[in-house]
Amino acid sequence: MKKKIWLSSPHMSGNELKFVNKAFETNWIAPLGPNVNGFEDDIQNYLQEDVFVAALSSGTAAIHLGLILLGVGKDDEVLCQSMTFSASANPIMYLNATPIFIDSERDTWNMCPELLEEAIKDRISKGKKPKVIISVHLYGMPYKVDEINEVAKRYDISVLEDSAEALGSTYKGTKCGVFGDISILSFNGNKIITTSGGGALVAHNISFKEKAIFLSTQARDSATHYQHSEVGYNYRMSNVLAGIGRGQMMVLDERVASRRKKYNTYAEELSNYNEISFLDEIENNYSNRWLSCILTAGYNKREKIRLELEKENIESRPLWKPMHLQPIFSKFPSYVNGVSEDLFNKGLCLPSGSNLTTEELNRVISKLKNCIENL
Repeated sequence: MKKKIWLSSPHMSGNELKFVNKAFETNWIAPLGPNVNGFEDDIQNYLQEDVFVAALSSGTAAIHLGLILLGVGKDDEVLCQSMTFSASANPIMYLNATPIFIDSERDTWNMCPELLEEAIKDRISKGKKPKVIISVHLYGMPYKVDEINEVAKRYDISVLEDSAEALGSTYKGTKCGVFGDISILSFNGNKIITTSGGGALVAHNISFKEKAIFLSTQARDSATHYQHSEVGYNYRMSNVLAGIGRGQMMVLDERVASRRKKYNTYAEELSNYNEISFLDEIENNYSNRWLSCILTAGYNKREKIRLELEKENIESRPLWKPMHLQPIFSKFPSYVNGVSEDLFNKGLCLPSGSNLTTEELNRVISKLKNCIENL
C-alpha cells in the first residue's frame, strides 16, 4: 500500500524540545509555569493589538469561558455560524442556552451579514434579543469583519470571534484573533501550529483574562483553604504543552507560507478544469489557507473524487456539515439561504499540511487530474 498522505498532520520544528525539556528539568509538570506565561506572551506579541491571552486546554474550552464572560446563561440566545465544526456550537449547549444558526455568504463561506441582521430583527420581534454572535473564520478565510461588527454594534450584541482555524490570517492587515469582544484560538493537532491539544482566549482587557484563568483553574477563591464561590473548570493549559507551543510559535509564519504555497500550487495546476473551483481571497482578506478546499459540480462527483483519493491512501474530507443540518441541532431556529448546504454537498478539503512534501503534493494533484478527467 502507498504511504498515507494526511489531510493536516502536526509539523514539529525541533525547537519544541528545549522548552519541554526545561519543564522536565525544573519539574514544572503542571497547568501553570514559565512556559504557560511565555506562550501567552508569544501570542500577545504576535497579535500586536494590545490584547491579553489566557492559554487553555482547547479552543472549545475558550469558547465556553468566552460565553460565560460575555454573560450567556440559561435560555439566552446565541447566534452562531452554521457552517462550522460542532465545537463552535457545543458550548452554547453546555450553558443551557439556545443556538440560533445563521447561514453563509459565498464570498468567504462565512456568516452572512444580511441574514444575521434579519435573524436579530426576527428574534427581537419574538421578544428575545440574542446575547452573543459567534462568527468563524472558516478554513482560515476571514469573515466579513466590518459588516458583522457593524451589525453587532447596531444592536449592541457582543461578538465572540472563532479564530480556531485562522491563526496567521489577516483582515485589512490586522491579525485574526483580535476582532471580537472575545476571540479564541485553537492549537489542536491538525491546526496551523499545535500544542497537541490546546487553545487560547484572547481579550482586550486584563479583567477578562484574569477571570478566564480563575474559572479555568477550578474557580478557587483567595483563601488559605480550598474555598469556591463559583463553578470552576479544569481548562488551564499545562506547562509541558505550552512548551510545545513556544517552539511552534517560532515557525508560525513559515507554516503559513508553506500552506499558502500548497494552495497556490493546487490552484495553478487545476485552473484549467472547469469541473472544480477554489475559494479566492476577496479584498482585505489574507488567508493562512489552513486547508485547501475545492468545490465540485455536486455531491456525487465530490464523493467519486474523495473515494478515488481514498483508494490511493490519500485523506480528504467533505466540508463541515452545517450545524442546522446536524441531528443534535436540527430542532433549533435557523436562518438559511441554502449556501452552506450547497457548499457541504460540493466541497472537499485536500491534503494541506505544511509538512506535505513536493512529491506527495504532486501525487495528490496527479490523482485529482485523473479523477476529474474521468468524472
